[in-house]
Amino acid sequence: MVRPGTGRRAPRRVCDDGEVNEIQRGELQQQTFYELVGGEETFRRLVHRFYQGVADDPDLRALYPEEDLGPAEERLTLFLMQYWGGPRTYSDERGHPRLRMRHAPFTVNRAAHDAWLRHMRDAVDDLALPPEQEHQLWDYLVYAAASMVNTPG
Repeated sequence: MVRPGTGRRAPRRVCDDGEVNEIQRGELQQQTFYELVGGEETFRRLVHRFYQGVADDPDLRALYPEEDLGPAEERLTLFLMQYWGGPRTYSDERGHPRLRMRHAPFTVNRAAHDAWLRHMRDAVDDLALPPEQEHQLWDYLVYAAASMVNTPG
């Protein structure tokens, strides 16, 4: 059957008995990456573990002007949750992410990039995600870390 007004056929499914049935609108549900990996709890675990590493890394810790890393931890958690399809709390509270602009005041060189990824790798590994989700998350984090570098060396 062609969907009215779309010119496209409705999706179909094959049942156990071999019969082919049309999938009704609203019946097909897609999960966001945020939901697939466990939602808020997973992102809070990821970022908390990451900041445990940052706290003990004198070179990377120097990039965080706040004495308490709690606010930075919360900002990164909210950003990642929103990016991966969770609540839009980050943008509601802080506006557009503008990551490069927000990091411009800090010297982010290759050493900082490598340290950031080292601690993030530990945090991702601690999540023990299925390989497909782990790769998807890691690929984004590598891309994001590279895009924050603003100083040679």
